[in-house]
Amino acid sequence: MSAALPEISAQNMASALQQRLSPTHLEVIDESYQHAGHAGANDSGVGTHFRIRIACAGFDGKTRVARHRLVYDALQHFIDQGVHAIAIEVV
Repeated sequence: MSAALPEISAQNMASALQQRLSPTHLEVIDESYQHAGHAGANDSGVGTHFRIRIACAGFDGKTRVARHRLVYDALQHFIDQGVHAIAIEVV
C-alpha cells in the first residue's frame, strides 16, 4: 500500500521545498487564475501554474539550470499530479 500524495497547493509545495532544500527565503504563489483558458489550466483556477521565489545555500556555485533542476526534483510528485507550469525566481 503506497502513501497518499499531498494535494497540489502552494502550502504543500512550500513544505516539500522546505524539507528538501531548507531555503533561507521561500514564497510559493498559485497564479493559476491568471492562466484561465490557457494550455494546462483547469476550470477551478487553482493548482496548475505557480511562481516560486527562493533563496537557498544549496544553490551556491550552481548554474541556473542546476538550481532549477533542484526545485523541479523537489516538486516532481506535484508535477506528476498535474502542475503545468512553475516560474522560478532565485532571489
